[in-house]
Amino acid sequence: MSLYRNAIWFLNGIHQYTRKGYEKASRDFEPHDLDVSVVGRSFMVTGANSGIGRATALAIATKGGRVHMVCRNKEKAEEVQADIIEKSGNTEVYVHILDLSETRKVFLFAEAFKKQYPSLHVLINNAGCMIHQRQVNEEGLENNFAINTMGMYILTVGLIPLLQKSRDPRVITVSSGGMLVQKLRVDDLQWEMEPFDGLMVYAQNKRQQVVLTEQWAKSHPLIHFSVMHPGWADTPAVSTSMPQFHQMMDERLRTVEQGADTVVWLALSRSASRTCTGQFFQDRKPVPTHLPLAWTHSSAEDIEIFMVQMENLAKAVQSRAETELSGPLSPYRPQLI
Repeated sequence: MSLYRNAIWFLNGIHQYTRKGYEKASRDFEPHDLDVSVVGRSFMVTGANSGIGRATALAIATKGGRVHMVCRNKEKAEEVQADIIEKSGNTEVYVHILDLSETRKVFLFAEAFKKQYPSLHVLINNAGCMIHQRQVNEEGLENNFAINTMGMYILTVGLIPLLQKSRDPRVITVSSGGMLVQKLRVDDLQWEMEPFDGLMVYAQNKRQQVVLTEQWAKSHPLIHFSVMHPGWADTPAVSTSMPQFHQMMDERLRTVEQGADTVVWLALSRSASRTCTGQFFQDRKPVPTHLPLAWTHSSAEDIEIFMVQMENLAKAVQSRAETELSGPLSPYRPQLI
């Protein structure tokens, strides 16, 4: 079955996920969808100092939005911040230093952000990783899971109360078509089995993101949730994590801007807000979350088990964070640049 899934996925990818796939799909785009101004609206973009996150932050700033860049590397973030301000002419571009693998600090950051800012209109969960050896963070969470799933979960849940206060709130998560080859594994969320396969772990995390998006859409109808696949884009993450694939695809890879297009469309356009919440998008259109005959659907019971597992893991992280806040150390404050 895994061979079938991988073969069908790759064939679909050659036709749809490449630069030519984007060029073909873009012929059907509504040309005026992004003729908008978002002055007065605030956007948070994780992983905003590189690749799709950087292109997204620049596009939003160019349209007048207030951009909160959440980045791990201070030096790189400041360089990108200056570049975005220069290119967009928009000075409302701010940097917050946060490593999403430090899940305890993600909780503390979300709590501090809510106290410091009166509103957030759009959260874009873009940061991600593909680590090929099993490593764990201070909370004992496998690092791919910590960044791709748990950090994104804690940040989103933490900021939902702030989003609900805003007009036309949206949450967009950058997933991957690779999730199509994975069924949700409620018996092994953090890939403890052998051998450890970074590519499949990443695909499993991306399946987890899709399921979370679907469930949040049901639980929080006032917020428009969406998850998307950027296609095969020429980003630093792809060249670093999958060097052979990057070399093989070469000029067939999408540009970073093409990969970011659907994120920007989901974040800015009025058309996106009129689509049904909780869907998986590719090139500005909702697409199926399962391959034909791939047996990757989950039962309602499995999804409920998964959501309980996520809630319990988040509570454990929160408990550690609250213990830290009540200790002798000064209260955590996000670093704003």
